[in-house]
Amino acid sequence: MNLPTLAPAIVVNTSPQNPTPTHSPSYIPPLESGDRLTRPEFERRYNAMPNLKKAELIEGVVYVSSPLRFEPHAEPHANLMIWLGNYKVATPGVRLGDNPTVRLDLDNEPQPDAILLIDAACGGQSHLGSDGYVEGAPELVAEVAASSATKDLYDKKRAYRRNGILEYIVWQVFEQTVSWFSLQDGEYVTLTPNASGIIESQIFPGLWLDVSALVNDNMQQVLAVLQTGLNSVEHQAFVQQLNNS
Repeated sequence: MNLPTLAPAIVVNTSPQNPTPTHSPSYIPPLESGDRLTRPEFERRYNAMPNLKKAELIEGVVYVSSPLRFEPHAEPHANLMIWLGNYKVATPGVRLGDNPTVRLDLDNEPQPDAILLIDAACGGQSHLGSDGYVEGAPELVAEVAASSATKDLYDKKRAYRRNGILEYIVWQVFEQTVSWFSLQDGEYVTLTPNASGIIESQIFPGLWLDVSALVNDNMQQVLAVLQTGLNSVEHQAFVQQLNNS
């Protein structure tokens, strides 16, 4: 008697090293630059990629960052953090974040290089959500950009302005330029250096920057000018205001 030919058995490999089939209901597509997503879907995919270091949603479009080179980004970023970090240490009630996720609105969830904010307990305009992410607009955001041909000066700048980020700094490394924008009457106005080449924050009294020293990697001069700002009457009054809050 001839027996029927049996179909080969289907074996499912459940090893975590193998990706979930794309037709599976549990499949979560990876984030890719250029994807157009809502913020909840962006977060769902980001959370499913624990090895991804940085991705942003800007005006509904996903940007996945490439590996960062030392001189065009990593070193300038570190110098920016040194400057802002010294201000934070001298100003109780001010908080500093390095590459934090910021929930701005339904189309924007950036991950800025640095944010400086006033603690919510001291009257700041942003706060930490129940899961630890920043929600709302920090008072100041700083970005390191390789050049002016970047989203930082276009789509991201527009999103930051619309959401009420009061000051926005973009360091364009190749051009050796620092653009410092101040939100005034709903528009970003460029702050210009004074006769001494120093820009003074309009939101954080005493946060002074010697632009030429920063772009030329003269951090001793950057910190000396900052210290002069920290010694100012305006900074002392700001610290007292935060303490009273």
